[in-house]
Amino acid sequence: MTRGQRTQTPKLEIHLLREGIVESVHQIEATVCDARGRVLLVAGNCETSTFIRSALKPFQALAVTTTGTLERYGLSDKDLAIICSSHQGTIEQSRQVFNVLWRADLDSSLLQCPIPEGKSSPLQHNCSGKHAGMLAVCHQRNWPVNNYLRRSSPIQQLILHKIAELLGMPGEELISARDDCGAPTYSMQLRQMASLYAKLASGSNLDLERIVRAMTYHPNMIAGEGAFDTELMRLSEGELVSKSGAEGIQCVGRVGEGMGLAIKVADGSKRAKYAIAIHLLKQMGWISPTVAENLAEKFMQLSKYKRLTVSGEISMV
Repeated sequence: MTRGQRTQTPKLEIHLLREGIVESVHQIEATVCDARGRVLLVAGNCETSTFIRSALKPFQALAVTTTGTLERYGLSDKDLAIICSSHQGTIEQSRQVFNVLWRADLDSSLLQCPIPEGKSSPLQHNCSGKHAGMLAVCHQRNWPVNNYLRRSSPIQQLILHKIAELLGMPGEELISARDDCGAPTYSMQLRQMASLYAKLASGSNLDLERIVRAMTYHPNMIAGEGAFDTELMRLSEGELVSKSGAEGIQCVGRVGEGMGLAIKVADGSKRAKYAIAIHLLKQMGWISPTVAENLAEKFMQLSKYKRLTVSGEISMV
């Protein structure tokens, strides 16, 4: 790594090798920040803007932790974990979403996330936990439950306020768009995403700390068996909090250290974001060589004939 007054450095690349020959190349930008928003490490441009997608879920869950909703309905850390999740729609995960709704005396028909193809219920949608949490807050606050996805609804305005407060900026400056599940997501710079995850992992906010505890104590709720977020949090034994987002977004916070990593793969590749995350986490000493090897075997050695390699480095600024 090299030190200099820069917020832009060469991008990283992931090469897909087929029997050692390059077949495909993915370009990646990454940023590491501390909880004060200071940029520590960069590959590419830390001010690159993109939608944070499902990596926003731990912060959307602040609506649940800051309104007394958990206490009102007796929701557990496992319930909070499913609220933060992008789950696989397993029976266990779907039942956990149902539990959130049941405890809040809400019917699953109120969920406005789609029914996944080949499935029978919106409970099986990977964002159903987030939606159940939003509905629970609406019910607890006596807000309308039929329009909870509208940007102007009280629940979405509360979530926007919480995110803007963490970023130290007016909420109206954040550009929003519909995520695939229908809920608003926001366009942010990579340094803002990294800063959010640094704050999440810093231990300085009790509500965020509870979210981290829920995610790291119940990693199987966050994604599922064999999924990157679940495996990383399980193997790091609570030292890292991790959340993927669609279109090449991956965010990780180092618990207790107040540092956050945000990754964006230009072409949206899922395989590339996992490979670069493993490489950077090992390079920064956030995971041990043994953990890195275990993760690489699953997420970088794709088959007998295909594997992923990394080119480039993340640099100090």
